[in-house]
Amino acid sequence: MGLSSIALPPMSVARRLALAFVFLWFAIGGVCHFLFMPLFVQIVPPFVPVPILAVIVSGIFELLGAAGITIKRTRHMAGIGLALLTIAVTPANVFMLQHAERFPGIPVWLLVARLPLQLALIACILWSTRRTH
Repeated sequence: MGLSSIALPPMSVARRLALAFVFLWFAIGGVCHFLFMPLFVQIVPPFVPVPILAVIVSGIFELLGAAGITIKRTRHMAGIGLALLTIAVTPANVFMLQHAERFPGIPVWLLVARLPLQLALIACILWSTRRTH
């Protein structure tokens, strides 16, 4: 009997829920990059040379990552990519907080809360997409 015939334990309900959350977060977020592009362009920090390109590329990566975590073979690497993407967009979230007056519809407390919540999101991504064998 080879190693390939050994059954792996099924994914726990908690991990399945976390994986579903990560999928929805990035699938919806990726679509929103295109539906609400002007808003996303506004939050790109000034040091980024072509804001619209940054929004398009990050939206594509969000959609690819969401798709990637649905496939067991690519789940782990897609999860790493989504964690890195979450880190990469942090300057936009900091920029929004620094210029909260430009975004009157978003409460400042939410802009503050999203920074530590990004750490929780990264932990959720990495935990739900980790290899199980």
